[in-house]
Amino acid sequence: MGSFSASDLAHIESQLEATDQLLDRNYPGDDGSRQPIHTVYIPADRFTSTFVADWSKQALATAEAHGGLEKLGQLLGQEPHLAAAVAERVAAKLAAEPIEDLRLDFEDGYGDRGDEAEDADAVAAAKAVAAAVAAGTAPPFIGIRFKCFEAPTRARGVKTLDLFVSTLAEAGELPSGLILTLPKVTTVAQVQAMDFAVSRLEEVHGLPAGRLRFEVQVETPQLIIGADGTSPVAQLPHVVPGRISALHYGTYDYSASLGISAEYQSMEHPVADFAKEVMQLAVAGTGIRLSDGSTNIIPVGDAVEDAWKLHGRLVRRSLENGYYQGWDLHAAQLPSRFSASYAFYREGLPAAALRLRNYVERTEGGVMDEPATARALAGFVLRGVQCGAVGTDEVKALAGVELSQLTALAHPRLAQPTSH
Repeated sequence: MGSFSASDLAHIESQLEATDQLLDRNYPGDDGSRQPIHTVYIPADRFTSTFVADWSKQALATAEAHGGLEKLGQLLGQEPHLAAAVAERVAAKLAAEPIEDLRLDFEDGYGDRGDEAEDADAVAAAKAVAAAVAAGTAPPFIGIRFKCFEAPTRARGVKTLDLFVSTLAEAGELPSGLILTLPKVTTVAQVQAMDFAVSRLEEVHGLPAGRLRFEVQVETPQLIIGADGTSPVAQLPHVVPGRISALHYGTYDYSASLGISAEYQSMEHPVADFAKEVMQLAVAGTGIRLSDGSTNIIPVGDAVEDAWKLHGRLVRRSLENGYYQGWDLHAAQLPSRFSASYAFYREGLPAAALRLRNYVERTEGGVMDEPATARALAGFVLRGVQCGAVGTDEVKALAGVELSQLTALAHPRLAQPTSH
C-alpha cells in the first residue's frame, strides 16, 4: 500500500501548476520547421529579380576558377571520397538554391541616405520581394534588417519596418519565410517595443496574432550582462513568449564594444564564445534558434583559397558548437559554406544513423542511448536532410526510418496530441 493519499497528490499538483504552465508556455521546444544554414546580408537596394541567380553564377564560377568544388573540399580537409560526394551535392545546391535566407539590409550595410531615399527603397524592397516570391525566384527565407531602436535611429527604423511590412501586406499574403531583424539590442525594453510594433502591424493589416516574429541581434555586452548584474538576453524569451524566432550573434559590433582590436575580432575569440554560450543557455528549450556571425575575410583576388580555408574552419567550428546557422557576405563564401556544412553532416551520418537504428530497433550496440540523445541524433540527421547534405534514401538505408519517423524522433512533442 502506498503512503500518499489523493489529497497529497492534489497538493503536489497544486504546487506545480505554475511550473507546468511555465514549461508549456515558455519552453515549447523547437517547432520542427526548417532552419536555414546561413543568412546572406546585402544592402537593401541591391536586391533584384536576378540576384539569387547572379550569386549562383558567381559562386560556381569562383569555384571553377580555383580547381572546382572537389578541390575545395580537399582544401578544407575532406578525404577524396568525401570531397567527391560533397562536391556533387554542393554543385546541385548552388545551381538550385544558392541562398537559403536573404536579408535586405537597411542598417550598417545601407547607412544614412536620408529619409526620402530610404522611404522609397523600403517600398521598392517590399515590392521586389513580393514579385520574387510570386515568380518563385526568392529564397525560402527573406526579409529586412532595419535600423536599431536606439534614440538616434529609432524613428527611422520603425518607419522602414512599417513601410516594408505594409507594402508587402498590400501586395497580398505575406511570404511564409518572412523574417524581420532587430539589430543592436541593448535592453529588454527595446524588444518589448518591437513586440508592440509588430502587434500593431498585425492589427492594422488584419494578420493573425503572432504572425510577425522577429530575430534579435546580440551585438552589445549590455544584453549579455545588464546594469543590474542579470542577463537581459535570458529574459527575452519570457517577456515576449513566442515572438522571437532567433538570436544572431554580431561578431564585429560585439567585439569592438569590448575593446578588441580589429585584427583580433573574430567568431572564435574568447569573448565571442562566452557570449554565444550565454545565448545558448538563454534559449535552451524555448524554440528560439541561434545563428553565429560572419567573417569579413572575403575569398577574392589572390586570397581566395586562404579565405576559403578560414571560412570553412569557422563554419565547421560553429556547427560543432551547436550553432547551425551563420552569416555570409559574398557570393564566393557560398562554396565554402556549403562544402564545410555538407561534410559535417555526411561525415557524421553513418555513426549517427547506426545509433539511431539501434535505438529504434532496441538493438544492443556499443552505446546505450537515452531518449534525449536519440532526439539529438535524429535532429542532426534531419538537419542534414533539410539542407541537402544527405538524402532521405540514405537515411532510410542507414537508419531504417522514413522522414516522418525521423521528424517525430527529433521533435517528439510535435507527435503528441495536445490536451485542452
